[in-house]
Amino acid sequence: MKPLDELTRPNIRTLAPYSSARNEYSGRQARVFLDANESPYNNPYNRYPDPLQQELKEVIGKVKGVAPSQIFLGNGSDEAIDLLYRCFAEPRVDNVVAIEPTYGMYKVCAGINDVAYRPVLLDADFQLSAEALLSACDERTKLVWLCSPNNPTGNNLDAAEMEKVLRLFQGIVVIDEAYAEFSAQRSFRYRLDEFPNLVVLSTFSKAWASAGVRLGMAFASEAIISIFNKVKYPYNVNQLTQEYALHHLSDMTQTENWTSVLLEQRPKLMEAVERLPFCQKVFPTDANFFLVRVDDAQSVYEYLVGEGIIVRNRSRVALCQNCLRITVGTPEENEELIKALEEWGDGGKYAAHTTSGS
Repeated sequence: MKPLDELTRPNIRTLAPYSSARNEYSGRQARVFLDANESPYNNPYNRYPDPLQQELKEVIGKVKGVAPSQIFLGNGSDEAIDLLYRCFAEPRVDNVVAIEPTYGMYKVCAGINDVAYRPVLLDADFQLSAEALLSACDERTKLVWLCSPNNPTGNNLDAAEMEKVLRLFQGIVVIDEAYAEFSAQRSFRYRLDEFPNLVVLSTFSKAWASAGVRLGMAFASEAIISIFNKVKYPYNVNQLTQEYALHHLSDMTQTENWTSVLLEQRPKLMEAVERLPFCQKVFPTDANFFLVRVDDAQSVYEYLVGEGIIVRNRSRVALCQNCLRITVGTPEENEELIKALEEWGDGGKYAAHTTSGS
């Protein structure tokens, strides 16, 4: 890769970061806090939280098998996504390259940061070609976005092709592994020392069942993490979130049980959907959701909304015409979905819809 200084935006390279009160005495013992204009009442919530979340990073590091110095924590993974643009992509000068289709926030953040976004279509099996991806890059390409398992397609990207991108691209490669706990593919976070240009994203929102807490993770070299910490807002992860995460991580049994149930339910739900008369194809998945192509996705979507069941219509996404994205729920939720879909397919509603030409 190019030297990190060369990849970093000049204004970020020379930025003097905000020094918080909690940073200035870090590493020393203190009893009386009269430095940050806080109220002395309502401990511990009267105090600003640890700006670098050191205790939480120690625990996450043990769970994830990475050094605490290689961890960034943010307000959801979206904070890390935005930081990558703010740290490395010069507005109206640089560009980024991404697979298509994929998670929409990569493109949204590019637009917010005024950075050119270059999508490269996956093939018919939703797989990437490293050659095609790299051919879209030029000397101003700072980031490449990969998502594996991919959203909305659900499948793992080919690990060998991702490795080619890592070895040949001169900028930063971001691999979003938000759904990795549902996949058998080995995480790239174990290879951070091998690839200094690698950033791996993870989240508490999916397998750890804590989307409402808004805690995202980025794993990267200590040098990249230090740039993130330089740019992020001082207290970006609040005290309540840090406490919740520490409690949640103290016993992983429940999280592992939840994941096991979802993995057990996934093939059952997919097989039931595949039997429906209006189902054209159920695509393979390595996530806690799957993509299904149906005869008329919008009509099925609207019918399900009327039944109080919400799935996602992805028809406007490249390569996903007439596709619904269905998340695996509890056994009871999955049963309710299948019952509704069977009523649509076998109870005359689907036939009436097709006959009317709607």
